Amino acid sequence: VMRPVRQNARMDSAGTATGFPVTDLAAHFTGWWELDRKIVDPAGADLAVFTGVASFTPDDDALVYQERGTLVMGENQASATRVLHYRLRGPGRADVHFDHGGFFHDLDLRTGRWAARHPCRDDLYRVEFVIQDPDTWWQEWAVTGPAKSYTSTTEFRRRSAGTRCDDRP
Repeated sequence: VMRPVRQNARMDSAGTATGFPVTDLAAHFTGWWELDRKIVDPAGADLAVFTGVASFTPDDDALVYQERGTLVMGENQASATRVLHYRLRGPGRADVHFDHGGFFHDLDLRTGRWAARHPCRDDLYRVEFVIQDPDTWWQEWAVTGPAKSYTSTTEFRRRSAGTRCDDRP
């Protein structure tokens, strides 16, 4: 799937988006983020859109990620939530776990970019993270296998300090 170049993206000499290095995950992520997610099938046709907010909250040696929003699939619409635990393990690094405790994937954003994989039964989830700048980052999941086949791209934008958070996760 071809990803559109994000506005103001940092580019290398080959025209590839480069990352904004992050060595302190807690300092970078803590707070509120607005997010927009688009899910498409292998041909690029729209399957779903998710719009919402996310927060990262410090908890001992981890960051608790919570997102809440609205998922729209065709004419159907529903509230959706997700909770992940980013267990910090060094500068710019974490092990990401599901809320039930199971390991999801590793993360290392010291270069501002990271790719990881997560096998789920016979399907494979591949993710790419790119920190664009201090206030914008995105992730793209490419899911392939006999049960699932789609690409999910999410852009996160830091919420300004004065924004109301009535719709907190």
